[in-house]
Amino acid sequence: MMFGEHSKMQFIEQTRAARVERANDRKREQSAILVQSWIRGWLVRKRTRNLILQQFDETFENINDLKPAITVYLSVKKFLTYWDEKRDRQRFEKLCRYIILSLECDAIKRSYISVALTSEHAVNWISHVKEILSICLIYLTKLQPKSLEDSSFLHTLLHMIVSFTSTSRWSAIHSNISLQGLKSGLERLTENLIAHLLNKNVFNTMQTLLLTGLSGIKILLKPVAMTAIMTICWRCLVLSNFSNNIFQLFVIKIYSIPLLVEHLISLSPKIIETFNSVNLLEKIMQLLNDQNQCDEIFHCLHPSWSLSLIANIVHLAELCAETDEFENNSTSVFIVGLTTFLDTIRVNVVKKHSNVSSVWHPELGWFTANSNCQCSPNIPPLKNQLIPLWCGTLCSKLLRCHLINALAQIPENQQVPSPPPKTNNPIAIIKKAFDLRLSSTSQSSYKLTGVHGTKVVAACNLYFTCLKTITQLRLDIITGLCYHEDTLYLLWRFLAFLDSHCGLKNLLDILECDKNCNSGELRMLQLFCDSMSHYITILDDIEMYEQQKPFVMRDYILMSSFLNIFLYKGISQNLFNIQDITSSSYSLFRSCRTLLMVLYRRDCRRSFAPAGHWLIGDLKTSSFFNELKKGRKIYSILIQEIPHIVSHETRVRLFRKYVSREKFALGVHELHDNENFMPPIITIRRNRIIEDGYTYVSELPLKRFKGVIRVKFINEQGLDEAGIDQDGVFKEFLEETIKRVFDPSLNLFRTTDEQRLYPSPSSHIQENHLNLFEFVGRILGKAVYEGIVVDVPFASFFLSQLLGQTQELLYSSMDELPSLDNELYRNLTSVKHHEGDVSDLDLTFSVVDNHLGELTTHDLIPGGRVISVTNQNKINYVHLMAHYVMHTQIKAQTAAFIKGFKYVINPEWLSLFSTPELQKLISGDNAPIDLLDLRRTTQYYGGFHDSHRVILWLWEVLQKDFTEKERSLFLKFVTSCSKPPLLGFAYLEPPFSIRCVQVADDEDFGDTLVSVIRGFFTIRKKDPNLRLPSASTCFNLLKLPNYQKKSILRDKLRYAISSNTGFELS
Repeated sequence: MMFGEHSKMQFIEQTRAARVERANDRKREQSAILVQSWIRGWLVRKRTRNLILQQFDETFENINDLKPAITVYLSVKKFLTYWDEKRDRQRFEKLCRYIILSLECDAIKRSYISVALTSEHAVNWISHVKEILSICLIYLTKLQPKSLEDSSFLHTLLHMIVSFTSTSRWSAIHSNISLQGLKSGLERLTENLIAHLLNKNVFNTMQTLLLTGLSGIKILLKPVAMTAIMTICWRCLVLSNFSNNIFQLFVIKIYSIPLLVEHLISLSPKIIETFNSVNLLEKIMQLLNDQNQCDEIFHCLHPSWSLSLIANIVHLAELCAETDEFENNSTSVFIVGLTTFLDTIRVNVVKKHSNVSSVWHPELGWFTANSNCQCSPNIPPLKNQLIPLWCGTLCSKLLRCHLINALAQIPENQQVPSPPPKTNNPIAIIKKAFDLRLSSTSQSSYKLTGVHGTKVVAACNLYFTCLKTITQLRLDIITGLCYHEDTLYLLWRFLAFLDSHCGLKNLLDILECDKNCNSGELRMLQLFCDSMSHYITILDDIEMYEQQKPFVMRDYILMSSFLNIFLYKGISQNLFNIQDITSSSYSLFRSCRTLLMVLYRRDCRRSFAPAGHWLIGDLKTSSFFNELKKGRKIYSILIQEIPHIVSHETRVRLFRKYVSREKFALGVHELHDNENFMPPIITIRRNRIIEDGYTYVSELPLKRFKGVIRVKFINEQGLDEAGIDQDGVFKEFLEETIKRVFDPSLNLFRTTDEQRLYPSPSSHIQENHLNLFEFVGRILGKAVYEGIVVDVPFASFFLSQLLGQTQELLYSSMDELPSLDNELYRNLTSVKHHEGDVSDLDLTFSVVDNHLGELTTHDLIPGGRVISVTNQNKINYVHLMAHYVMHTQIKAQTAAFIKGFKYVINPEWLSLFSTPELQKLISGDNAPIDLLDLRRTTQYYGGFHDSHRVILWLWEVLQKDFTEKERSLFLKFVTSCSKPPLLGFAYLEPPFSIRCVQVADDEDFGDTLVSVIRGFFTIRKKDPNLRLPSASTCFNLLKLPNYQKKSILRDKLRYAISSNTGFELS
């Protein structure tokens, strides 16, 4: 055996290793050959590239020295093979400059277009130019116009593209007669190049340039660049003959650029002329008239850009309107198109930031962004571009002109129907008003239908959609419509003559069928209500009641009558989805109700409507209460939303029912009827009535406070006063407390010039003044809760705050300023109506307070002391000043008082009443005192009876000898309040009573058998003629001596009530 086992294995391993080594050597050799080949190729390519670049540099060493085009073409063709974006930027810029110069050269051989005329290179030349244009687009997307170097290159590239998209710059073609026949073929060549640009997304490139150059604070694009960009885009449109796809792309990418039209006006006005020459606006609106196109455009855009598109459309429309190029036909297309697109945006607009996909926009508010659309750029405010839509010439063309045309068949001096004649029947008042309206319209045969009427409805639908979409400009839109000439008044006349009853039946029928309120008629009504509410809020008394231009009183009367019945019918027939505040019908209801309540509150403050105007006669008091008791939702809504449709007396009765129902629910009645129940007794020192009252009242829980409370007085000597409180002493406690806390000397409250009370701005000098205000609110609330009337006259602006009316969007502080300070109101009104330059008055948005000799300046707006009042902002100043004096400076005091008052009185109950009615609820009725009613409910003691001669004399004196003022003094003398209870003297607690007295008050211990006999037979009588009548107001008791003559009774009683000598304790 030659090999051992070990040697054999070793040999095999060595052989294998040798084989592997040989294989590796072969691989290394092959790799080396490959690398060498690649390096040789790279070196060859590098040398070739360097040679080609060298040749290119030599060719373009002096571009002004134009070489033959074919030579340059061959050099450039090789250059493009090795073109590198970063390295060869300068070379490419030289190339572009050469080509531009060559195209402008008259010599055909030196014009770059000449290459296309050779059969050998024609086809390749077209591909060659396309490649050059593609590179131009690549560079354009990355240039920054703010860089001087980039700016120069930008202009060159744009010039290059412009030169190849039209033969107009090809000088050699135009200067050589022999080449004129080639023009049509060359035109087709440019069309081919434009098509190539479209395939390379030229609109995207131009959009990038526009955004980069126009979106900053400083405009970076020069007029030449702007013109070139728009020229390129325009040529693309013309080539496509405005085909839907290309035109839609232009609208999405170019026309949606923020403030595009504004920039075109300043940088390239000729482009605007070009737009108008082909009626671009109408083409865009025809595109938007198609709902499918609208949807496609919107979903390709960020919502912010969608609004920017609308702003550019409006701006161009304004320019057309000013040049009379906006004819009736155009307005119809414009209105429908813009409405359709705005409505498409509205679907994506939300009211609040509901999720992570919601974005805030200064005009749209919160909206839901489409995840597929591009990110929103930093879009500037578009308000100035949008303003012409609701102001100026464009607004006139869209709405006012159509209104005038629709109303042309009605004589200008034809007024809306006269107010209904006064009757004693509230049902007849409204019925006759509408009967009169029906007869007048039918006799005149006014029919506002047809083309112009339809256009009015369509225009109103547009503005309605604006309000719902551009939510943050809502106030601007409404203000514009209110004060754009007489547009709002014309719209009212259109509505007033719209069939019978202001179109009431028709509108109710539409509402019944269209629960989503998408019909133009309902949207027109809502637009009018929103605008009119704003208009009336801004009107001052001089404008509304004295000047009456353009609206007169009969307009407001008919307007309120229509709205009153429309809302009543709508609620009664369950046409409004009031439970869903997001529904369109609720929005319509809220707009109509807002206008109705604005008119109603104006009438409450200063009447313009006839008596019974606000009542709905169909509502019977008994059935109304029964339906409420059954829990009928419709009646609950009626009394909650439009309570004025039922009489004031009915609402007061309802209020008392609410109180009784709550007492029953709290078990107050049960406790009162329980013999074992001991009501809380509070001990009050007469010389510290406010402090003790505050201490005890604050500690009482709500249930105890709303129940029976007994009061025990401690006199000034520290002794308990005799007597048992049967509600009378508690009434005295309320009256005494109210009398003291409302005394201006305490400085919790001040009085106006008309002696009306309101919180004192300087009340903070009182320790714990806010706690005291809350206490006063509780005490007054308790008085109202128990039906105790107190003679506390409040300023109406303060009562409005108590009712919560100041929280409403359209509340106007200026309206109620006269109830605080008439002089300030007159001064602010004079500022508002100042015909000269208000800035000459040197007013600022600030107010100076003088507190204890220390002057303090308060800004009405941030930095207000350095902001001058001008003609442009004087309305804002007037309202801010009124708001400050009536709200801001007493905000804390008012809030504390309201908190205390509403601790006792349910705020929903207060909504039953207007401001004057709340004052009546507190202080009694303003009606003349009904002596027969008082006599019917009077109780007699001490031997008196209704037929006693002294009693007969008393009623005769009150009826025949006393004036109305003296009768009020008499009532105040015996009850502490000069006004009768709202529901009559049957509701006076305790009942009014008269007692015969023969002794002094300190000897009077009430009725006994002996005292009655003495009074009746005048036994042991002292001379009664020497005594004055006296009263115990806590018991509503008149103490009357047994006078011997009627004249003595008259004189003594007159003296007593005039001197207020009867405000004593029994």
